[in-house]
Amino acid sequence: MTSPLPPLRPLLGFDPEVLLRAQPVQIVFFDIDGVLTDGGLYYTETGETLKRFHTLDGHGIKLLQRAGITPAVVTGRDSAALRLRLQALGVTHARFGTEDKRPAAESMLEELGLDWSQAAAMGDDWPDLPVLRRCALAVAPPAAQVEVRGAAHYITRAAGGQGAVRELCDLLLVAHGRYAHLLQEAGA
Repeated sequence: MTSPLPPLRPLLGFDPEVLLRAQPVQIVFFDIDGVLTDGGLYYTETGETLKRFHTLDGHGIKLLQRAGITPAVVTGRDSAALRLRLQALGVTHARFGTEDKRPAAESMLEELGLDWSQAAAMGDDWPDLPVLRRCALAVAPPAAQVEVRGAAHYITRAAGGQGAVRELCDLLLVAHGRYAHLLQEAGA
């Protein structure tokens, strides 16, 4: 007979003020390039765009969904690779090829019966500012453009495309009191 495993305990810590900002969040708007990817654009000899996504970020998005928080994408680009990745993650709220991101985000808020006080966003460049500046919680990866970092309530330690999205997801799960429970399920 084996002895029971000791419970896992969370090792994360976030600033209490940031956690308070995150508590009402029900939707998170993500930019793609520089946030869910490293920001590099890779082209094949036939002109196809390739993108690299990190599995930690993908798992974080799935955990958000399990916690009842809606992941959404508002991006200035569009590609088959991006659509396939979002489909694999079950992300159904997305707007592609839009440089004017505020109306796209407002449309999704309206569809879901939410407002800006229930939204978080993560972006890295000027087109993201109109969304970041309206959200309850604005987040940027460390390589974001300087004014974007200045508008952020939280700057991740992890780089875009290297776990930055997972860090935001973990922050939201902690703020919503779901992190420890999900960790226990994973380590069962």
